[in-house]
Amino acid sequence: MRLHAAAVAVIAAAVAGPPPLASAFRTAAPVAPALRLLSPRLVTKVGSPVPPVADAARRAKSLPPLRMAAAETGGATSGGGTASIPNEIFNLVKSIVGAGVLSLPAGIAAFGNAPSAILPATLLIGVIGFFSAYGFSLIGRVCSYTGGQSYRGAWSGSVGDSTSWIPAVTCTFKTCFAVLSYSMILADTTRALLMTAGVETTRNLALLGITGTTLLPLCLLKNLSSLAPFSLLGIAGMFYTTVAMALRYLGGAYKLGTPAVKGSKAAAVPAGKYLADVAANFQPKFGDLGASAALSPSVFILISMLSTAYMAHFNAPKFFVELKDNTIKRYNTVVGTSFGISVLLFALVGSLGFLTFGSASSGLILNNYSGKDALMSLSRVAVAVSIVFSFPLAFVGARDGWLDLLKVPVEKRTNSVLNKTTVAILSGITLLASQLTELAFIMSLAGATLGNALIYVYPAVMFRSAVKGMGEKASKGLKREVPFAMFSAGLGVVMGCIGAKMAFGLL
Repeated sequence: MRLHAAAVAVIAAAVAGPPPLASAFRTAAPVAPALRLLSPRLVTKVGSPVPPVADAARRAKSLPPLRMAAAETGGATSGGGTASIPNEIFNLVKSIVGAGVLSLPAGIAAFGNAPSAILPATLLIGVIGFFSAYGFSLIGRVCSYTGGQSYRGAWSGSVGDSTSWIPAVTCTFKTCFAVLSYSMILADTTRALLMTAGVETTRNLALLGITGTTLLPLCLLKNLSSLAPFSLLGIAGMFYTTVAMALRYLGGAYKLGTPAVKGSKAAAVPAGKYLADVAANFQPKFGDLGASAALSPSVFILISMLSTAYMAHFNAPKFFVELKDNTIKRYNTVVGTSFGISVLLFALVGSLGFLTFGSASSGLILNNYSGKDALMSLSRVAVAVSIVFSFPLAFVGARDGWLDLLKVPVEKRTNSVLNKTTVAILSGITLLASQLTELAFIMSLAGATLGNALIYVYPAVMFRSAVKGMGEKASKGLKREVPFAMFSAGLGVVMGCIGAKMAFGLL
């Protein structure tokens, strides 16, 4: 079965991202849900104490009308953050642009197979980017109104502490999906690199090898600070890959050849330099489904993938808290600039990959390139190294999230308990990764359900509750904005329902 489309958000997401720190060189890996503060207990564990939170009404009463008015116009600050705007922009772009971007060409291929399909796809990348940025902004603003310092804290301070388990559960499962996506990407990338080196192996053997020799030892580490320097590899690798894809497309290294037609003056067009080295199912394939094909329900596969690709919202509270002079205006400058850069990179990678391979675009676009292509092999190395050192950070987030949900006290989390839990969860993830080859399904399903909830629905619900809790102190501007926020939430629900249905069609 062809690896059709995909992030982690993750890689997504992904694949998924590090918390902003005062210096860009003290950040975690490009997708680090372990530091995304799934719960107050986890926050305390990683060294960022979270103050007790109360209900929205009590918090609203404690905020002077002047502060709320100033916060709305960008004139009030809270906290003692030291990160500059350029540092935060760098960190947020690094959080957003992860391995999940390599799935976008396949997202376009899910509904179109003609070059003009990139037109509606680029428009969608921009629109979804706007709404994702708006949700990210809402979370920071809720933190400003309530004093929350984590996603769960923002929910507790606005909606209420009794239901704060809802975003905690969502964050934990989203992190698990990110780890699963990582395993699937590493299985394909490791096998491709070994075959480039002349070592014949299967996908499952490659997965077991990288898991047993590298991932397990890293996940068993009790101090992950030594992995921080490798965080720069993620964004550097993505920029390099974008340039490499552009060079290969513009140079025609993978173009289809056309024979000379008898009786025609048209000469034969030779095939691209590396085309013969590409498996038949990964060779370029084009048809007549262009821009108009975006009207088909299959476009929701791309939309769901984008919800995973833009996922960095776990960290929105930390970006707000750690920003120096964190007014809403300065915070929104960080958000707008970062998401704008990410939209540009997403559009470039998605378009370049699709224009090169069309409907044959793999869920991990690097799979389409020849193993003899040194330029793209270097991309595989960069992506693999980045994911290897991101994996344990994401994994710890998933493991500690489960321990929190199971209400295992911190004092009972001995090395023995942590080691056994690590082996059990990693074994389950590896088993799933060995059986699942459709990265498209994982990325689109996670985006349609968990991603849409965290990006669109929860921020709007928290914002509405925070404004409601302010009572008469809430300005007319905030009250007028609530319907738009809820429209964003409704849009997320609709996209999620249709996207989830389309995701199952990929199996």
